[in-house]
Amino acid sequence: MADQDDTAGKLFDQCVFTFVPSKELNENLIQELSQKVTKYGAEVSQPKRDGSLPLAVATHIISNTIDFPQYNEATSMMIPVIKSSWIQASLVKNRQVQIRPHSPDPRMIFSDVVLSCADIPYSDKESIIGATMALGGTDSNNLTKLVTHICALSLDHPMCKMAKDKNLRCKIVLPHWFDDCFKLGKRIDEAPYILPDPEILREHPEGNIPIPSSQHLQGATSARPDYIPTPVDSGAESRPKLTIFHGKKVMLSGDLSISDRLKIIVKELVSDGGGELTDQVDDCDWFVCHYRDGNDYIRAAHAGKHIGNLSWLYHLITHNAWTTPTQRLLHYPIPRNGIPGFKDLKIAVSNYGGEARIYLENLITASGATYTKTMKADNTHLITARSNSEKCDAARDWNISMANHLWIEESYARCEMQNLTVSKYTHFPQRTNLGEVIGQTMFNVDRLEALYYPGGKPRKPSSASKRKRKTLDLVDEEMEAGNTTDAAGRHTRKDFDVMQDDDLDAADQSDEGSGGPRPAKRRATSFATPAREQRHVRIGKENETPSSISSSSRSAKDKARSRLSGMADDIALYEKEKKRVLKDGHPWGGKRAADQIEKNHLNRRSVSSPAPPSDDHDEEAAPVAKRPAKRGKPALKEIETRVILTGFKRWVNDKHKEDADRRKLREMGISVVSDGNKCDYLVAPQLVRTVKFLRNLSRGATVLSSSWIETCLDTGEVPDPADYLLKDKENEQRLGLKLQTSVERAAKNKGGLLRGVPIYCTASIKNGTESYKVIAEANGAQFLVYGPRSGSTIKPTSPDEDPDGPDPVYLLSTANPEEKKLWRKFEEMARLGNMEPRVVASDWLLDVVMKQELSFDKKYLVTNFFNTA
Repeated sequence: MADQDDTAGKLFDQCVFTFVPSKELNENLIQELSQKVTKYGAEVSQPKRDGSLPLAVATHIISNTIDFPQYNEATSMMIPVIKSSWIQASLVKNRQVQIRPHSPDPRMIFSDVVLSCADIPYSDKESIIGATMALGGTDSNNLTKLVTHICALSLDHPMCKMAKDKNLRCKIVLPHWFDDCFKLGKRIDEAPYILPDPEILREHPEGNIPIPSSQHLQGATSARPDYIPTPVDSGAESRPKLTIFHGKKVMLSGDLSISDRLKIIVKELVSDGGGELTDQVDDCDWFVCHYRDGNDYIRAAHAGKHIGNLSWLYHLITHNAWTTPTQRLLHYPIPRNGIPGFKDLKIAVSNYGGEARIYLENLITASGATYTKTMKADNTHLITARSNSEKCDAARDWNISMANHLWIEESYARCEMQNLTVSKYTHFPQRTNLGEVIGQTMFNVDRLEALYYPGGKPRKPSSASKRKRKTLDLVDEEMEAGNTTDAAGRHTRKDFDVMQDDDLDAADQSDEGSGGPRPAKRRATSFATPAREQRHVRIGKENETPSSISSSSRSAKDKARSRLSGMADDIALYEKEKKRVLKDGHPWGGKRAADQIEKNHLNRRSVSSPAPPSDDHDEEAAPVAKRPAKRGKPALKEIETRVILTGFKRWVNDKHKEDADRRKLREMGISVVSDGNKCDYLVAPQLVRTVKFLRNLSRGATVLSSSWIETCLDTGEVPDPADYLLKDKENEQRLGLKLQTSVERAAKNKGGLLRGVPIYCTASIKNGTESYKVIAEANGAQFLVYGPRSGSTIKPTSPDEDPDGPDPVYLLSTANPEEKKLWRKFEEMARLGNMEPRVVASDWLLDVVMKQELSFDKKYLVTNFFNTA
């Protein structure tokens, strides 16, 4: 027993801890942790009188954030900055655990993830684990209480069953969550990916989702705020006393253009907090200005002062807590002339709301581009949080570049326009609004120093000695490459394939090109996987890049980017042309492709560079051909009609014809939209019981014959749609309905035909539950999946509560033996809830929706429909 006590007492022997207070690490928790580490042999060094950390003696800095003044200095001295969870984990294991998974650096997006993989293919498993570890996570071969995430394709694996049986708190997610996080370099919410009923497989990709709050933008939406916000901890009586300015001297630059009255208010706040204003750059600790130029700015930068703008100063006053000005993009002075390349851009925003929209508007303006509230044909870019909206449709029609907010953020943070060919800028995860990760991008400090600090970098802190600076900028540089390398420097993996049919009948299999993106049924495909040994990332000095190599590496990267930029046109041409197919059916390529690309390349060179001197050494230069004037984009006709096609056969197996016809229709003001969007007309060759047909019929869309589209394309004119109403007497007679009557009823029902009607569906039904769910919910029904383990979901009632008799409840089923076992259980559940059970064939739902009239005939009962007992 004594030996165990001695071992425990040496756990933190020779460690000197210093703590950084924050909201997540309050004084009570610091005191508790200090007692624990002291008990196990450590020393705790308190901050100095001026609030600075004792870096000269500290071996570990315990902080749950990197947002404190001495973070860069600490990393320069190679003092590990780790979260308080590291202490707890070390105490649990009775040894000092690895530091990397407990890093507070926000770029380590999986720092608190402990991963176990279930039924994942070996190659995918290795890549997921490797990339997760590179971004701060850890893996576990065994399921323990410490596991936070299980990566699985279903709940059938023993590991998933054990997690459920033991009621562990870990989340069981599809591998697609990791894939989407890797692509973006940001950690998005796991909710749409959680088994057993992941939203990305259950809901339509283009369905509405709420716009999330922008928690990372608080106090950082504008570089020049109009007023000082109210402090977060202020009471009803007075503003709390500020402590953030204690012992600090602040200089306000003349380019802030603030009124004398506001300057007096700021001076009083700083003075009351124990600080003072100064007019001398050399005397100040913090320099506040609006632009990144001028002698005072450069002098302050070289002297290593903290430089921020008015928004940053107000944030300090409002929250009475430190934040590094380079932590948030609009807390640092803006470039007077914007970012190179943005001057002539016109950028619109879609699918962002609240503070996120204001932030993007100000960031676009600070970059030097023009922000437009409305979308027009002369817009150059659209920044959107999702890939579907009216603006997104217009961007596709007008060939306008579309990206998520990471493109504008990283362009601003790196002080140069980023290439839109990087995959993460055009990646939009299904059922996720990327507004949830906006505002997390930090400045690339090295780029700021290189571009805006002429004459050398800022003075290094004296305590840094001769030791090298250790940062994680390499992570950002590698992830910038998107689909080239991952954060650990490995070859990239292939994306997860996305594929699912969304129609019930074979009639709609010809729709592949006409309905836009489909709901996703994903299957994991192989990543390009390194050996397992290569995925382990060493820490400490072993993982350090020598300074002599880092400078040359950075230079090589700049040269490589320059070359790639010059080759962008050739790459784009190749990617476009390699997909072409000649009339004889053979792929376009080989010598013909090479000749054409070379010809185009030479043509560009002839108009951009002077001809080389001839062998005659003529002194007179050859005339240089002028680049032809760039033609403006032709103004497209406003969209007057939106249509959804189903069963349309004109474009089957002919993608090029489809693209050409879509453009032709768009020029006539007709937009072919994907299923789930609002439409004016539903176009079909005949009555078909497809998801598209039934869903849009339920919305009251007018149904036209596909000959209307054919006539538009053949004549180039738009005939009156009223002359092309769909008429299909044969199928009307077969189904016992009149289409025009159904359309009129649907207009009156307004999607509420089955409102309040509970409809259950067996999990193994033919065509899958998803199709029936879409149709039922489009008509207002309550749709639930019923399986062997389904409990009672109908609240029991007494007959007295239903004077008109029991309401019916439906179960869609087939005569499959497995499904037949569920019938009795379902009927018992319904009767206990005083409801009338009706086990019916799925045709009941299809016919009811097609007629737009709620009725019931015993012929739909499964025992009658399938002629079974």
